[in-house]
Amino acid sequence: MSRKVKFGIYIANHGLTSNPQDYVTLAKSGEEHGWEGFFIWDHVFLPWAPDQAVLDPWVILSAIATQTHKTAIGTTVTPLARRRPMIIAREAMTLDRLSSGRFILGVGLGGTGELKVLGEEEDPKTRGAMLDESLLILKGLWSGKPFTFEGKHYQIKEPVIFKPESKIKIWCGGNWPNKRPFRRAAKYDGIFPLKVGSDPSIYPQDMREIMSYIGKYRKSLDSFDWVKSIYTLGDREHDAYIHEFIDMGCTWLLEAFWPARCGLKEIQKRIEQGPPE
Repeated sequence: MSRKVKFGIYIANHGLTSNPQDYVTLAKSGEEHGWEGFFIWDHVFLPWAPDQAVLDPWVILSAIATQTHKTAIGTTVTPLARRRPMIIAREAMTLDRLSSGRFILGVGLGGTGELKVLGEEEDPKTRGAMLDESLLILKGLWSGKPFTFEGKHYQIKEPVIFKPESKIKIWCGGNWPNKRPFRRAAKYDGIFPLKVGSDPSIYPQDMREIMSYIGKYRKSLDSFDWVKSIYTLGDREHDAYIHEFIDMGCTWLLEAFWPARCGLKEIQKRIEQGPPE
């Protein structure tokens, strides 16, 4: 059975403002005008734009959680390899409680350039292994049951119990046609794909191939989220292309805002127009 598509806001955490309150204002406006999600990028520093203001998405999402009531909130995406999974487990479960169950955790490898300049792990295979271990730890700690873990990168040597128990959706990011991120995503709750090469856009044929591939690794796709970033103008003719993604079963379409696209005033105006028809 097909599910109704949801429309969300997908916004950079850099280069738009140095005031975190601006994001809270946008999220409140989004909820008022019919957007069903508010998702923030998770960068720490941009070596290609070192003068841009960068704000922490987790702190902003905490503020948004207290000022909205229905909107799903989340990160797109958090590079888990640069964070301690035990800390993320606590932060995520707290944010999920603060938002009354509206938090979705988006995860991925992160960009090598940013991680290199900050002295983080650069090798994609190593980061992938760290990500996989981190995800196992998150699920284990969120179970609310005694949990230990012995991995190459992380260890929990004595049984620990994290309360409260949490059931947080996990979306995995990945660059198609690399296959490993999509096999990873099949184990969790959704995929947010980009693409390898100079054009990161996912086109309808790409999404069909992704759906087919992930379908090989899941028994059921009934609750799995297919997430696609979009660029619309609130104009029917321009925005008509999204219907192909809706018809094929995408469950979330996220309107993408970043500094090169427009500034705060333009973002606010587009949000006030509401989701595309």
